[in-house]
Amino acid sequence: MATGTDQVVGFGLVAVSLIIFTYYTAWVILLPFIDSQHVIHKYFLPRAYAVAIPLVAGLLLLLCVGLFISYVMLKSQQGTKKTQ
Repeated sequence: MATGTDQVVGFGLVAVSLIIFTYYTAWVILLPFIDSQHVIHKYFLPRAYAVAIPLVAGLLLLLCVGLFISYVMLKSQQGTKKTQ
């Protein structure tokens, strides 16, 4: 069973994810249809970042996954050498 702290952290992560998803969806899908002189445009970054930010985040994710897999494989090889 999850403790109260785990539930609060989980709820917080879901809330942050929902906020980011809503912001990005409005930025990419709705904002191009709103007049460029409208006041709402000042709350969003330029459109070029709509591609750059997810690209950098994806590359960082791939880097972290690759580093984790490399670390686990190296630890596994060291464990095998010790037993022989």
